Amino acid sequence: MPINERAGISRWLLRGVAVSSMSALVLVPFANAASAHGSIVDPASRNYGCWDRWGDDHQNPDMAEEDPMCWQAWQDNPNAMWNWKGLYRNNVNDDHQGAVPDGQLCSGGETQNGRYASMDAVGPWKTTDVDADFSVHLRDMAQHGADYFQIYVTNEGYDPTSEELTWGDLELVRETGSYEPAEDTVVDVSAPGRSGHHVVFTIWKASHMDQNYYMCSDVNFG
Repeated sequence: MPINERAGISRWLLRGVAVSSMSALVLVPFANAASAHGSIVDPASRNYGCWDRWGDDHQNPDMAEEDPMCWQAWQDNPNAMWNWKGLYRNNVNDDHQGAVPDGQLCSGGETQNGRYASMDAVGPWKTTDVDADFSVHLRDMAQHGADYFQIYVTNEGYDPTSEELTWGDLELVRETGSYEPAEDTVVDVSAPGRSGHHVVFTIWKASHMDQNYYMCSDVNFG
């Protein structure tokens, strides 16, 4: 092989190695950021539930009929599911109603440049069966701990399949103090006088900084 041809091939190989190395440097911080937070896993938050049910089969066309709300979410932005731990808003200063407008509660006010906007979609989200007394389970992968949790449940008469979620639709049923860092935190809740499909809206204020998570979980009161 002529020397100039060998030199050309070498340059292309070196360029490929450089590009691969740069890609790795870009991807690693993204992966770390995506895995460094948390969400409500029971009753499953909307994006965690869609990831849990369909993450291994998210291109299955049967989802459109079997789980239409997850289907629209995957079509809108798959990163809402791949980053199920990242639905948070920084620097709220405890003014949650000021930071998160009506109709955008489940996306944290369309946080992260609207990545989670599909979580606000109105329709027949899959539900988890609960009794009047139930528990909310946080999976805190980074073990941030909590300054507090505020847990709301929609008022009797609210219809999640036809109405957008507003602050006026919610009753605060539990407000906690602080929790030490742990991978799993469980908070007991009581919400009597309800039946059928409701939304549990959880605010988790992490302890490591002013970082606030907003999570909608669809439940069915028996």
